[in-house]
Amino acid sequence: MIMRPTLPGIKRLEIHSYFSTAGWTMLLRLMMGFIQHWGSMSASAAGESIRTMGRHRANVIRFLARQKLLSDGWILNRAARNILKRELAGKRRGRGVWVFVVDQTFVGHQSEKMENTFSRANYRPRQKNSNRRQLKYAKRSCHCFVCGLLLTPGGARIPCFRSYYTRDYCQQRKCKYRSQTELGAELICQLPLPEGARVTVLGDTAFDAAVIRRACRERNYSWIVPLNPERVLEGPKPRPKVSSLAKNLAVRDLAAVQLTPGKGDFAAHQRAARCRRGRNALTRTFYVHGERRNIRRLGEVLLVFSSQEKPQRGQDVRIHKLLVTNDFTLSAAEVVRRYDLRWQIELFFKELKSTLGIDQYRFREFEKVERWVALGLLTFLYLESYRHDRFSNKLTPQQKRWWQAQRTHGLCHAITRQMELDELQFIQRSTQTPRGIRRLRRTLKNSITLEFRIAT
Repeated sequence: MIMRPTLPGIKRLEIHSYFSTAGWTMLLRLMMGFIQHWGSMSASAAGESIRTMGRHRANVIRFLARQKLLSDGWILNRAARNILKRELAGKRRGRGVWVFVVDQTFVGHQSEKMENTFSRANYRPRQKNSNRRQLKYAKRSCHCFVCGLLLTPGGARIPCFRSYYTRDYCQQRKCKYRSQTELGAELICQLPLPEGARVTVLGDTAFDAAVIRRACRERNYSWIVPLNPERVLEGPKPRPKVSSLAKNLAVRDLAAVQLTPGKGDFAAHQRAARCRRGRNALTRTFYVHGERRNIRRLGEVLLVFSSQEKPQRGQDVRIHKLLVTNDFTLSAAEVVRRYDLRWQIELFFKELKSTLGIDQYRFREFEKVERWVALGLLTFLYLESYRHDRFSNKLTPQQKRWWQAQRTHGLCHAITRQMELDELQFIQRSTQTPRGIRRLRRTLKNSITLEFRIAT
């Protein structure tokens, strides 16, 4: 039971001055709902997150309709800049490698009345085992969000996002259509980092685009992406494929690279859980080789061949992945170690949907969907800010290791325990005077909804 609308350390984000008192209380209510919701995270669950100040789901929906500050991401950028400011003012002062991972996530729904939805098609049609009539369901469509996750040298995770608009929705809103790669390039250009920061941009094959490379070149960032093996080398026709270069590799050309969670130069970026470190750590070994090549429509790049199988003499080397980068100062092993951090954004999507539940919305208007997702990411930033404040305090080595490895699930539990402790202290202070007892009794009575208050 939450008796007071407050979160520990929330004012360190310095965004409370942009909301009215009622708006700030509703914002805290929604953030509490994301942190400690039971079951699915809906507007009803968010409205009842503060038991003594329960609100109907219609109040939550009207709040989302009014808050235009959440649409353009201004509040989200303000909170992110505040965390970056504290990160740059720490002991490391931003020294080290900054990693920015770009990817898109999809949220599927079966509603036919939602705005800005599109179908990703049925890649695996269901096989009909009989001639019985198949049930007809609503067409499954989805929303798309292009997200970026900035991994700081100190281990903080700072998210940002842009909503993907379909062509029909752009015509309805009378705005310019932008592809997912263009949205990813916009996120790269708007990174609030100081000049001279060493930034590496990571992406999957969907973000192997010229607009991404152009944005990295403008900011003087390096990039690492997988390469399609069907790409060809530069030169006169017939141009050989990049995959044909693997036939010339020998066993002595490949070097072994071991990746162990919680070890190495990027242990702070990984934030591996305790169960994945120490004796239980699963070490993966890759065999890599790098060489400079001139690839058509890509230019001169560092091409890295990676294999998961140990090469044997007298047998052809089987390449599982090809990586390319524009940073020629990196070795092949360093490229593989940095690209291994791309999986952090997949874990980020899992935490957003499984722990915070930002995909469990039921809104028709897409503007409300955008503000709902922005509030979920604002909650994620608050968790990172709370961890940063606790981690920067004077702690024992054991406490420091605990806070260093905590991710979204553990941080939600830590904040819930802190709020429960604050409530117990509030009850203790209230029971010391008759006036406090009357106030506590009134507060407990208000925690029962009006519908069931008659029964008590």
